[in-house]
Amino acid sequence: MNINSEQSASLNPSSFILHPCHIAVPVCARRVAELHDAMSRAAQVADFVELRLDCLDDVELDAAMRAATELLHSVTGPLILTLRPAEQGGRRVIDVVARLAFWLKFFSSEPPGNIFADIEHDLLPLLQERAGAADLNIDWSRVICSQHDFTGVPANLEQLYEEMAAGPARILKIAVQANAITDCLAVFRLLERARHEGRELIAVAMGEAGITTRILGPSRGTSLTFGALDETQATAPGQLAAADLRELYRLDSISERTAITGLLGWPVAHSLSPHMHNAAFAARKLDAVYLPLAVNGAREFMRRMVHPRTREMRWDLRGLSVTAPHKSAIMESLDSIDEAAREIGAVNTVVVEGDELCGYNTDAAAALVPLENLIDLNGARVAVIGAGGAARAMLWGLRERGAKTTIFARRTATAQEIAEQFAAPVQTLEGARFDEFDLVVNTTPLGTRGQLETETPATAAQLCGARIAYDLVYNPSETRFMREAHEAGCESVLNGLPMLVAQAATQFQLWTGEEAPLEVMRAAAERRIAEKR
Repeated sequence: MNINSEQSASLNPSSFILHPCHIAVPVCARRVAELHDAMSRAAQVADFVELRLDCLDDVELDAAMRAATELLHSVTGPLILTLRPAEQGGRRVIDVVARLAFWLKFFSSEPPGNIFADIEHDLLPLLQERAGAADLNIDWSRVICSQHDFTGVPANLEQLYEEMAAGPARILKIAVQANAITDCLAVFRLLERARHEGRELIAVAMGEAGITTRILGPSRGTSLTFGALDETQATAPGQLAAADLRELYRLDSISERTAITGLLGWPVAHSLSPHMHNAAFAARKLDAVYLPLAVNGAREFMRRMVHPRTREMRWDLRGLSVTAPHKSAIMESLDSIDEAAREIGAVNTVVVEGDELCGYNTDAAAALVPLENLIDLNGARVAVIGAGGAARAMLWGLRERGAKTTIFARRTATAQEIAEQFAAPVQTLEGARFDEFDLVVNTTPLGTRGQLETETPATAAQLCGARIAYDLVYNPSETRFMREAHEAGCESVLNGLPMLVAQAATQFQLWTGEEAPLEVMRAAAERRIAEKR
């Protein structure tokens, strides 16, 4: 086997990292016979391949140890060898004795110079002692001293780093679990310290809340970032696909000068926004990136990472998209809020202007864009199904255009507040008929891909006689509500993708001052929807 990639062929293993954008792809196979193929595929997208021997079935490990020498000598690109115990995130229980025996055998076999050994911090003193007693010469410049904490950020993180730095290994790796996005701050501080001290450090915050460290880490000094072969083969929480790191987030072009934008929400992994905005930045050749920012505590995030007057992180943050559940909660952290957002009671866009944060709502205007050539809203009879945040934005926009709106909700009592605010009558959704309406809008999540996909707020019998049916759900591209509307004979049936693109385009213009490439953004969203079918 000759495993190599065009990128990895020119790497000098003795220096490990020639630039800060290298990606390692872990190979986690259950059987030795599967390793050759898996490593070959990983080498196509990776600078470094990480061979995770702990993933092998129990009965396979002995065979793997016997085959290791032959396997490693057949690899020509840079490779990291790992035998991770369960307590450090490995896939099986491996006691200290077995781990120590494996590494002693590995180093006594005179491994080739392109192989790096990832060894846990707790094992290194024992290995160093036994190697000395056996007069075994270990090339510590090719050893990665690693520590993983899957519970959170240890209180003694700085002390742990100092202990690891005092050991013989040239490269250090520290991975911690991010239970909140602000846990990323400790990782970025550690990277800054290591860079100042001239240490080679791989540092990452795991979990969805830690994705920022995986994308921005290389520009902040991490020696390596890890990406999965594809979305289904992640070996650690929050690990992105290597192809997405390269193509979606353009990892190779990110620097400390790169403008940062992102989506504030919980959760955010499902969002199309990174695909639309990063495609737009690339099309306009802007040095900017859009990140998924999984935030479960908006106030602390805004104070410690966003607001120019209080943030603890050095980054060129230009603005945020805001989604559930933070659209209302975010408002208390802002210095100014535009009229639409204030009346709707929700902000979906934040712009950093000098040392202030300004809030906007681009949903309301965007929701009406798909209707511009279909209906004159002035005086139109419109049924709005739902009474949540999306309904508020829709009702505000419709009121501005002079439409006559009626709210339909399953629980009419909860819809009274919004009804009074927008002077719209409320009717129960159960048994409702929409034959007297020019436009029926679904603002509920019913029909969204996943658990709600087979549901609809209205049937064909209810929609019969309505002229236009408009579903704000955009994934899937045709919802059950839309199918019911077609069956009912509605003149026009729309989904929410044009609205999604329109509100994102306005955000892009607010952050950059440039016109958004609408077709590029729409195509990126459609590609992602098709990929997830």
